[in-house]
Amino acid sequence: MQYNLSKHLLSLFILMSCTLSIQAQRQETNTLQKTLRVGIAGSEPFVFSDNDKGIAVEIWDKIAEKKDWEFRYIPFNNVEDALNALEKKDLDLVVGAISITSKRAANMRFSQPFYNSSISIISRTGNQTFWQKIKPLFSFKLLMAVGIFLVILAIVGTFLWLAERKKSPEQFPHDPLKGIGTGMWLAIVTMSTTGYGDKAPITLVGRIIAGSWMIISIIFATSMVAGIASTLTLTSIGTSTITNLEQLSGRKVATVSGSPSSHFLTKSKIKSVGLPSLVEAMETLEKQEVEAVVYDRPQLLYYLKNNESNNETLNISKAEYYKQGYGFAFPLDSDLVYSVNRALLELAENQDIESIIHDYIQKDE
Repeated sequence: MQYNLSKHLLSLFILMSCTLSIQAQRQETNTLQKTLRVGIAGSEPFVFSDNDKGIAVEIWDKIAEKKDWEFRYIPFNNVEDALNALEKKDLDLVVGAISITSKRAANMRFSQPFYNSSISIISRTGNQTFWQKIKPLFSFKLLMAVGIFLVILAIVGTFLWLAERKKSPEQFPHDPLKGIGTGMWLAIVTMSTTGYGDKAPITLVGRIIAGSWMIISIIFATSMVAGIASTLTLTSIGTSTITNLEQLSGRKVATVSGSPSSHFLTKSKIKSVGLPSLVEAMETLEKQEVEAVVYDRPQLLYYLKNNESNNETLNISKAEYYKQGYGFAFPLDSDLVYSVNRALLELAENQDIESIIHDYIQKDE
């Protein structure tokens, strides 16, 4: 009796599994028999507004051809509008440079990434101008250090004047302005070890002050001179090429307004000039109005490929930041994701995706 019951339950389970599988297959077949509504949005080189070309578009074309799917493109001015239409079920998927983020994944599904994007820096190559070499000497930090040094000199000069004015009025006049000035002169001569001998303390307190200043100034002056010498040496042998984010501090940087790179620079506390497009940002770099442009790496590579005359004067950094994957977006209940992911894997294994990417952007060596 127990054996028969178990047998019946197993048969029922198998029957239910087969039924669900058949229903799923029918649902997927019904989905794919209709003409798919494919939204396209994004920037070059992933989507071109004037024709059905671009990295993302060509990859989707190969997938649809492999799967024998019928579809029609519906263009959108920007990615957010396309994704909003997707959430409303007005589209079956969105093709373009769609960043895969945790926030978006709460409202839609994504294919596996077909391209891993990042933010990079492009700058001019070549030797620095004279102003670029001496610019560090006029930095806020150095000017502040000089200001502090002058304040210290004034304090030491005041102490020397107070200690010496009664015993040595011929060296340190009673007039505060002249007396403190003399004290500062003595402090500078002492610090520099020049030793003119025209001024010297004669009181015990004055000599203690002068002796203490000698010891302190040896350390202070050595550090200050070494810092200035190091700065001058590095800037004299350096170039205008920027290779990492740290070098952007204190430099004029351009980016595209409202882009992820703009938010990235803000979070990194780097001031930047926001421009409407990458072309305008690059024009400011070529005119030497800015020292670098920070933007999405694939778009920068695409710009270099299509402006080969500038390749010798422009350099894109090896450093990459804010890495994100680009994929196709689907509604949460879409039956297409598995089939698209499998097709993407096949295209990647056959080097088809790499071939498409290299047709649009120069090889990232």
